[in-house]
Amino acid sequence: MAFYSSFATVLVLLAITAPVALLFGFAGATAARSRFLPLSLLGKGYTAIVRGVPDIVFFMFFVIALDQAFEYLRHKAKCPDWSEPIRQGNDFVVCAQAKLPLSTSPQWVHETYGFSLAVLTFAIVFGAFAANVLFGAMKAVPRAQLETAEAYGMSHRQTFWRILVPQMWVYALPGLSNLWMILIKATPLLFLLGVEDIVYWARELGATKSPKFSDYPHGNWHAYYFFGLLVFYLMLTSVSERVFKRITVRLSHGQATAAGEAQRKAAQ
Repeated sequence: MAFYSSFATVLVLLAITAPVALLFGFAGATAARSRFLPLSLLGKGYTAIVRGVPDIVFFMFFVIALDQAFEYLRHKAKCPDWSEPIRQGNDFVVCAQAKLPLSTSPQWVHETYGFSLAVLTFAIVFGAFAANVLFGAMKAVPRAQLETAEAYGMSHRQTFWRILVPQMWVYALPGLSNLWMILIKATPLLFLLGVEDIVYWARELGATKSPKFSDYPHGNWHAYYFFGLLVFYLMLTSVSERVFKRITVRLSHGQATAAGEAQRKAAQ
């Protein structure tokens, strides 16, 4: 049953990470095109740094650093009288009240906390790629339309939200669809973050003898379990392609793009 529920874990990760990463990406792209230089440098720096660092580095080390940062802040707030150093060689030592989660917390709290760190890490990494896609989509919107809106008396904010944002999605969708596919393929990295996902259970249950399945000895069934994962991911990507195709058709309606022109010719 844990193996079956792990499929839900992957789907929940995708359902939460995708909008959060898109939010990070939109914020990064908006900051990158800001007229305020420090904000623009922050947006461009976030995109460049995260995209330039291998994903495996973030998933292996950033989660640990993020967890220690949370515990450090709690340690300073809850244990101001602590006299011992927090860094003791390779050990990171904080008071018991600052641990996340607390040692007395039930198991589901530990699992939820680990999953939340994984979601945040995925969102930050893929948000940087989304920011690059959205920034390019914003620049692809014809400048003449923005100038026309300003000529009609719209403010910079009104032009951004009423003209630029609605039209940029049709240019961003191809890149976002590719990013979604990459996100799906990256979900096995949950295994590296200590989350019991489908890869973890396929490895455990497919083994000849493991503590998770010791009462039911069997041969090496890894091929069967991982073939099931293959089918699952192919079905998920196939459904995603169909959904993105429909979204593209809907967003292209009435737009001055190649897809919009194809729709107009088909209707004539």
